[in-house]
Amino acid sequence: MEKLLTRSAFLVADVPTRHIRGLYEKIDWSDRLISILGARGTGKTTLLLQRLRLINQDGSKALYASMDDLYFSSNKLIDLAETFRQRGGRILFLDEVHKYEGWAREIKNIYDSYKDLSIVFTGSSAINIYQQEADLSRRAIFYELPGLSYREYLHFADVYAAEKLTPEQILTDHTQIALKLSREFHPLQHFADYLDHGYYPFFRENLRTYFIRLEQVIRLVVETELGFIDGFNISNTSKILQLLSILSENVPFKPNITKIGEKTGISRPTVLQYLHYLSKARLINVLSATGKSISTLQKPEKIFLENPNLHAALAPGRVNSGSMREAFFLNQLKNAGHEVSLAEKGDFLVDNHFTFEVGGKNKSNRQIGSVENAFIAADDIEIGFDNKIPLWLFGLLY
Repeated sequence: MEKLLTRSAFLVADVPTRHIRGLYEKIDWSDRLISILGARGTGKTTLLLQRLRLINQDGSKALYASMDDLYFSSNKLIDLAETFRQRGGRILFLDEVHKYEGWAREIKNIYDSYKDLSIVFTGSSAINIYQQEADLSRRAIFYELPGLSYREYLHFADVYAAEKLTPEQILTDHTQIALKLSREFHPLQHFADYLDHGYYPFFRENLRTYFIRLEQVIRLVVETELGFIDGFNISNTSKILQLLSILSENVPFKPNITKIGEKTGISRPTVLQYLHYLSKARLINVLSATGKSISTLQKPEKIFLENPNLHAALAPGRVNSGSMREAFFLNQLKNAGHEVSLAEKGDFLVDNHFTFEVGGKNKSNRQIGSVENAFIAADDIEIGFDNKIPLWLFGLLY
C-alpha cells in the first residue's frame, strides 16, 4: 500500500490546475459515491488528480489508484479500502475501474460497509453500469465527461475565457454575442483548429503527434475497452476497425446494413450490434427519426462520427466539410444535454422544438422556409443575422 500512496503523491504533485474541465464545478463532491464515465482521452484521470490537489488533503486522507496497477494483481480492492480507512483514509479515487474484475460488487460492499469512506471512480463510457452484478444505480451519482467543447478549447489553448451560453441566448441574441466575441479573438481561425485537433485535451501536449495519439486511442477503445462489454467477442476487433473505416468514408449517411455486411463479411444482426458498441464507446453518434428510440438491434436512421477530430484521424485527406460540420453540431448539442433527432425538414430537431439546417455560409432557407422555429447554423461566417447563426457559437454551450 505504501507504493500506492507514494505513486499517488507524485501524480498529484505533478498535475497542473490552470485548466480545469467545466464538469468539475457541476459535480457535488460531497456525495459519498461518485462515478465519472467517459471515452478514453477525454481527461478523466486528470480530473481526479486535480480534485486531489485542490482539496489539499494529506496523503493519508485521500488516495488515487489506477485499477490496472500491478498492486491489484495480488491484492483486493476491498482489502485496500479497509486498510486505508483504518489508517485514517477518507476518500478513495479509483481510476479505470472496469479493468478490475468484480469492481462493481466490491465498490458496493465498501459503500455499504464503511459510511465514513467516500469513493470517486472513473470508467469507460462503453461499460453498462446497469448490467453489473451489483446494483450501483441506487447508490452512485453518475456524471459523463465528454471531449472539449469549442468554448473549453479556447480556454485550454489560452485564447479566450468565454462564458457558457444557452440555446435561448444564441437564438435570440446571436448577432450581438458574435459581435462582442469577435472583438476579443478570431472565432473562425480558432474554430478551424478546433475542428481539426481540439476535441481531446491532450492536444496541449504535442500537436505534432496529436493524430498518432488519437489513432492509438481509437485502437485502444476497439481492441481493449470494448472487451469489457458483456457478450463482446474480442476476436472481432479487426471487423469493427474495418466497419469504422467504412463509416469514416461515408458519414453522415443512412446506413444500408445489408451492404455494410457484404463489405465486411459480418451478418446483419452483428453489424447492428457493432454500431451499438461504437456508439457506447463514443466513436460514432447515431440518430433516429423524431419519436423513435434506438435499441441494440434497430437500424439507426443516420450515422455520424462522434466528433470532428475523428474525421481527420480516420479519413485523412478525404474529410468532407459538410460531414464535419454536422458531426460538430450534433456533438456539441448532445454533450450539452439536449435531445437531438432527425428533422422532417432540415437536418436536426433539437428538444422537439427547434429545427436546424447546417451548412456553409451560402446556405439558404430553401429547405426550412415553411418550418416554424427553424434556423441555419452556418459555417465560415463570424456574424449572423436573422435566423442564420454562426456555427461556431454552438460550441459555447458547455
